[in-house]
Amino acid sequence: MTIEPYRNNDPRTVDELFNATLSESDEESVWTAVCALHWRGTREVFQRAAELCVSQCSHERAVGADILGQLGVHERSFPDESTKLLRSMLKIDEEADVLDSVLIALSHHHDLSAVPIVVRFSKHSDPDVRRATVFALTGYETQQAIECLLSLSNDPIPNVRDWATFALGTQIELDTPEIRDALADRLRDPDIDTRAEALVGLAYRKDGRTIDAMKKELSSASVGTLVIEAAELIASNELHSHLIALRKWWDVDPELLERAISVSQS
Repeated sequence: MTIEPYRNNDPRTVDELFNATLSESDEESVWTAVCALHWRGTREVFQRAAELCVSQCSHERAVGADILGQLGVHERSFPDESTKLLRSMLKIDEEADVLDSVLIALSHHHDLSAVPIVVRFSKHSDPDVRRATVFALTGYETQQAIECLLSLSNDPIPNVRDWATFALGTQIELDTPEIRDALADRLRDPDIDTRAEALVGLAYRKDGRTIDAMKKELSSASVGTLVIEAAELIASNELHSHLIALRKWWDVDPELLERAISVSQS
């Protein structure tokens, strides 16, 4: 979406922006208004969003959460009040769309106290809610958060596995056998994005199990940027010839490829 230019100088009133968030059918138009409200970040915007969060209408509750998630650009406005309300919504709301919005909103607040509530949704029947659970847990290194992410990295839905693998692989510094084994399990994942995230996560930890998997990826007809990033991280001379061969056709990021080739020679 190309909404950045409209975020900080939207000429509409607060009334008009709230009306747009609730009545526009086009998603981009809705988020243009939501983002403009994020920039306003005033007490009035907070109070009106908070009222939406307790509405009888699930759509209004979801919009309220969307607004509170990033209220105040660069520095959050009313973060304690917002997270308190968002946590309370998780305890009582049952609508998947609302839970999705609330969990994503919490992911922007980095509220450690929400983790014990968030982990309850790792087994939710809706995959969007499970994916949002990953977002809300990303960056935390508590036992609860890690155990939940380990489970979600084996989710039946590729998009959920991909994000959970990303969260475990590169969004934390924690390095345990359990995390490494979970990432290694994803090296054989049928989803190419999940495999790539696993490669990067293991390469970041200098785990040698990436080498054979990386050779296979580098020899395929489609090589993603993450695979080359992983090759640069692991810096193994076993990959040198495979990387050299890519010079013939891989033009996605030549500078990245040359860096990976360079470190593979040492």
